[in-house]
Amino acid sequence: MSVLLVAHGSRDPRFAATVTGIRDAVRRGRPDVRVELAYLDLNAPLVGDVLDDLAVDVEPVTVVPLLLGDGYHSRFDLPVLLDAARRRHPALTVAQTPVLGSAGLVDALADRLREAGAGAEAGVLMYAVGSSDERSDDAARRRGAELADLAGVPVEVVFATKLGEDAVELDAALTRLRRAGARRVVGLPYFLSPGLLTERVERLLPDALVAQPLADHPAVISAIVDLAAQPLPPSILARSG
Repeated sequence: MSVLLVAHGSRDPRFAATVTGIRDAVRRGRPDVRVELAYLDLNAPLVGDVLDDLAVDVEPVTVVPLLLGDGYHSRFDLPVLLDAARRRHPALTVAQTPVLGSAGLVDALADRLREAGAGAEAGVLMYAVGSSDERSDDAARRRGAELADLAGVPVEVVFATKLGEDAVELDAALTRLRRAGARRVVGLPYFLSPGLLTERVERLLPDALVAQPLADHPAVISAIVDLAAQPLPPSILARSG
């Protein structure tokens, strides 16, 4: 079996460095399988190119989307690429797992808060990328609610691509945190890597503590390894058999 980790891609070199580190950690966690990394856009190698290479081995490929939201990229873009690879290589067995964000990763988020020095009087502004699919945004909001329960602090979730004119959505979230009793704000990126979108929010939080992105936190790596270990669906096996 082979495992293909699929990331979105970014013009910011920090992103590729981060997901490459994640790939290397997954390789250490699964030394028994081949683990590769590909991108949907903006970086190389692209998904189709890596699938062409993996098809030579005629082994099942499990595709794990390194996406925190289950939106357009996971529901449409990636399945189209997998279908195209199946047409090019009829013997290829390839299946897509749920996105990384389906694992929750609340323990990792809580650790990042503690590392930033968040205390009991802190309020958390958690920021995700934002999606055209409201189901994806709702999933991020659920992560925020789970974090609030676990950490015992108020958490507000905003989206870096949906801050509104003059950042009205962010200002409203900060107001709600203050009304909830927060005496200090901690910015918590629900991102794998720092980048332009995280910085867009953080520039508006000059007096806040800022936690680190999830990156290769052990809980992230464990979640990927668990997703990659899921058995291929019977329908996929039957179609390739």
